[in-house]
Amino acid sequence: MAEGSESQPNNPLSRKLNKILETRLDNDKEMVEALKALSTFFADNSLRSRRNLRGNIEKRSLAINESFEIAFREVKQQLDDVHSDIEEMSRCCTEMTSRLKSARDQTSDLISKTTKLQSESQRIQMKETVADAFISRFQLKPEETQALKGTRNGPMAENFFEALGRVKEIHNDCKVLLRTKQQTAGLQIMEAMALHLESSYEKLYRWSQDECRSLTGDLPDISNLLSRGMAALQDRPVLFKYTLDEYGTARRTAVVRCFIDALTRGGPGGTPRPIELHSHDPVRARTSDNEFFFLLFIILRSGEGSTSFNKNNRANFSGENEAFGGLDFLRIRKKLEVRVEQVVVSEPGAVMLFSLANILKFYGTTIGSLISDESAVTVTILDMNALALKMFFNSLNCHASKLLEKIELPPPDLSPTESLKETMSLLKDVLTSHDASVIPLDARQADYSRIISCLVDPLLQMCSMSASHLNASDMAAYMINCIHQIQSTLAVYEFTDKHIEMLAGQTEAHLDTLISEQASFILARSGVGSLYTVYQENRNQRVALSSLHGMDSQSVKDAMAKFDKYLSSPDSLIMPQCNLLRTTRLRDTVHKRAVDVVCATYRTLYEAIVDEKNKCPDVKTLVPRTPDQVTSLLT
Repeated sequence: MAEGSESQPNNPLSRKLNKILETRLDNDKEMVEALKALSTFFADNSLRSRRNLRGNIEKRSLAINESFEIAFREVKQQLDDVHSDIEEMSRCCTEMTSRLKSARDQTSDLISKTTKLQSESQRIQMKETVADAFISRFQLKPEETQALKGTRNGPMAENFFEALGRVKEIHNDCKVLLRTKQQTAGLQIMEAMALHLESSYEKLYRWSQDECRSLTGDLPDISNLLSRGMAALQDRPVLFKYTLDEYGTARRTAVVRCFIDALTRGGPGGTPRPIELHSHDPVRARTSDNEFFFLLFIILRSGEGSTSFNKNNRANFSGENEAFGGLDFLRIRKKLEVRVEQVVVSEPGAVMLFSLANILKFYGTTIGSLISDESAVTVTILDMNALALKMFFNSLNCHASKLLEKIELPPPDLSPTESLKETMSLLKDVLTSHDASVIPLDARQADYSRIISCLVDPLLQMCSMSASHLNASDMAAYMINCIHQIQSTLAVYEFTDKHIEMLAGQTEAHLDTLISEQASFILARSGVGSLYTVYQENRNQRVALSSLHGMDSQSVKDAMAKFDKYLSSPDSLIMPQCNLLRTTRLRDTVHKRAVDVVCATYRTLYEAIVDEKNKCPDVKTLVPRTPDQVTSLLT
């Protein structure tokens, strides 16, 4: 028995059984997969099936291998086809490579020649571009050459001056070439342009002389071409001087003739009459002087519309033409000064003095811009302008002094006084005369400020002194009417915004006074004023308002009854001073703002009466109307 037990572990069958029993299928994935595969075709667990299991597995394995073999045979066939195609492609590529190498060897020389030709073409194109640019900058176009040549005595055209400017530009640009390696070309081009310039200036000089000789009319029409021609001739001082001499001779003859005719014969048919017949009339004397200045201006100007004369050339023009300009003026300078002084000293009035000053200033500025600020013509005219302007402001100052010497009392209707109306009429005439003048805007603006200050400031002082004995309401209404009269006069003229703004500030101050008086007038007569006075005097005391004298129930009822009468007829409590204001806008402003004060006062009293701490009994009876209702009734 013992031997049997010892030999049992060595029994192969036992070992296999033990091994099978000890196997853990959960951990043997391969066994599990094999059993799963076996379960797909081992359905009948019989003795025959178990005996044929190995054979079935081998048959199944053989079938799978046959399937693989068939699939791989197809793959091999396809790979063989691919290999054959690749070998064919390799053969073709080798053949093409050899052919390309042969073609490259054959065309390398052609490619080299083509590259050289392309480079040469680029260099030629660059040279062509440079040559075109050089020709464009340093050569005249055919039409420009033709414009310079033209006909010897033919008319001048705009393109001539454009071509002449082009020649000057090329001549100056040649200096750049002289600083490079192109000195020869620069010298040749400069010489050619110099020839063009000389022939062009000769043609321009002859044409300008002919044009100047034709300026024999009373008021010649100086063309823009002649102006440009005179400006161009300044580069040739000798030719320019001869041309100016020709111009001066022609104009001197024409102007002297016209001036003598104006003095002795007058206009066509005797209208206008000769100047000397009106020499006793200051207005006409000033007009005749204007005519003289206009003629003198024609003598001295050189090319209307031209802006090419610089200051040095104007000075040269003045000096070189003293014979026909400055010398003639010096001969009549004293007479002109005497005539202007006669008009100024005769006290023709501020408007006449101001008009004369504007005329003199215009001609002095205009002539000075054309010849020279230091010339005898300009200095004399500006000196006379200063004299006329001084006498004008003296006249304004005298008028202002008279306003303050005799203060005129305000009329009963609180309208502006007659002296104020006369002063505004004078200011209106002066400013209208100024608007009609032709002096520059900046000078006009400075004159406006000074003129208005000379008259308006003393006028406001006179109004204040005139209203000094009036009560507050009358004074406010009177000053508002006076200032409104001044504002209305200034409003239609330019450069018066500053003064109008200052007057508006003063008007607002007087409006505040009148509004305060109107509101106090309404409050005092509507009964609310007495209640508000008591409230203001005791508002900081810790007592109920109903316990105060004047704020008891009966006093409040009486005041509200009077206030209801005012609400039923608000126009009954408008002060007479408010109705005397000159404009409806100001009257409406005073009324509206005074009503706003009354509504605000009523609102304050209403809130105090309905406040429980003031212990007013039956507040709805005491103040039956809310502040909003009162505002709606009054507005």
